[in-house]
Amino acid sequence: MARGPKSRNPHPARPLRVAIVGRPNVGKSTLFNRLVGRRLALVDDRPGVTRDRREGEARIGDLALTLTDTAGLEDADDDSLEGRMRAQSEQAIADADVIVFLIDARAGIMPDDRHFAGLLRKSGRPVVLVANKCEGGAGEGGFYDAYALGFGEPVPFSAEHGIGMADLIAALEVHAPDEIEQDATETREDGPARIAVVGRPNAGKSTLVNRLIGEDRMLTGPEAGITRDSISVDWEWRGKPVRLVDTAGLRRKARVQGKLEKLSVSDSLRAIRAAEVVVLVLDEEMPFEKQDLQIADLVTKEARALVIAVNKWDRVEDTQACMAEMREMADRLLPQVRGMPLVAVSALTGHGLDKLMDAVFAIRERWEQRVPTSALNRWFAALIEHHPPPAVAGRRIKLRYVTQATNRPPTFVAFGTRPEALPESYRRYLLNGLREEFDLVGVPVRLHLRKTDNPYDRS
Repeated sequence: MARGPKSRNPHPARPLRVAIVGRPNVGKSTLFNRLVGRRLALVDDRPGVTRDRREGEARIGDLALTLTDTAGLEDADDDSLEGRMRAQSEQAIADADVIVFLIDARAGIMPDDRHFAGLLRKSGRPVVLVANKCEGGAGEGGFYDAYALGFGEPVPFSAEHGIGMADLIAALEVHAPDEIEQDATETREDGPARIAVVGRPNAGKSTLVNRLIGEDRMLTGPEAGITRDSISVDWEWRGKPVRLVDTAGLRRKARVQGKLEKLSVSDSLRAIRAAEVVVLVLDEEMPFEKQDLQIADLVTKEARALVIAVNKWDRVEDTQACMAEMREMADRLLPQVRGMPLVAVSALTGHGLDKLMDAVFAIRERWEQRVPTSALNRWFAALIEHHPPPAVAGRRIKLRYVTQATNRPPTFVAFGTRPEALPESYRRYLLNGLREEFDLVGVPVRLHLRKTDNPYDRS
């Protein structure tokens, strides 16, 4: 039965914080995706797909929600992977205003449901009990059994089909904030810096994100491939808003097996495309492996600004010699972004993290740069006078002017006669000149060639 909404201010101070919890494979990620209106969380039939906390924003009518999808609650040893996953879920419970406790009505009440119902009661947080998979009457028995958990009337629901949404929202509205907080964070017009952290499995990406934000937000451990979803975290660095995205480790395509890993890889690729700056984390013991170079090449093809973080620097003895070797390897193996920022860090000790963020914001500013047209064409004329384009098939190529079409990344268009015949070596000469003259070193720069209109051409 639907619960009546609580009378409240139509403009709440902040969204209602909701943690979705339950044992594995009861439909938490499906419910999360249903509420946010997008397939943000990975969903699969096998249990234990979700490992980290994933957050998403939703607005349904007047109700604004900040939702947290959690790993399945399991009774496991604290030091085990499952135990660390449970600790992440417990932190989400502590941060929430209200808990949505999901059970599988078709499977009925399981011993783990009863055990974790006791933990939720101890948390002191209000709980909305949701009996999932109730479509078609198949979960009727489990729905009535759910009363025994002691959280009052369950909400009959189907996360797969959206049945029962009105009842769930009505139950959540009871816990919505009443008053406007005067110290709410001011909205910034330029938005947060979008930073994706990528790399091979077990390079230390999640540990690096945790050290940056100062809390154990991401699940970490010695096991490779713990992170499956791309998890975003809103954060501030020296007063600047940042959206950090931790991604699943990217292995060679031939080694990516199974539906779940393919979904994780797709999620990581989407995170790269949505980012402004991509931090590629390398292991100092095995830097610039083939897969590292392929990831860097992908980042540059997507025209994102690249910063390389050489992790586990606390193990290096001769730091000067090692950094010189890394710089030489980076410029030689990644000539398309020669001079990209290369920062030595230790996610374990926190060494170099301020330098890393300085480099991120510096390269972002360079990636967003717009060059004045007058300065651009003065440089262009001087460059061509010093070294004009070569004649091809006995005919000269004339380049007349250049303009910047867009930034993010810097994209230029040069106009002239017979641009299709311009040798690739001369195009590289122009690109290198642009980088050096206008401080665009280390960022992807695009140069398009266009034919100037001939008013006497009647073809």
